[in-house]
Amino acid sequence: MMAVSVGCLLPAGFLPPLPNDKLLHFGAFAVLTALAVQLAPAWQQQRYWLGGLLLAGLAIEVGQKFVPGRNFCWRDMAANAAGIASTAGAASLIRAF
Repeated sequence: MMAVSVGCLLPAGFLPPLPNDKLLHFGAFAVLTALAVQLAPAWQQQRYWLGGLLLAGLAIEVGQKFVPGRNFCWRDMAANAAGIASTAGAASLIRAF
């Protein structure tokens, strides 16, 4: 989570040109969700982890509002949520089989 936060909160001038920012958001939160699913084996616990990841994504987006060259973007938040939802869904399908 620390690496994702730092990468998302660096000023725009420190970053190389990004091919697709939304894909990076999706991938980062998909990986974080995969780790959270492994840390919390029971679905009741996973809900809290996944909710925490969603709130962390929101906090990062709000924090970007105060970073030079960065801004709050609902599409980034949607990419974060899609990464969380798709990985959590895939994990529950894998566990069902």
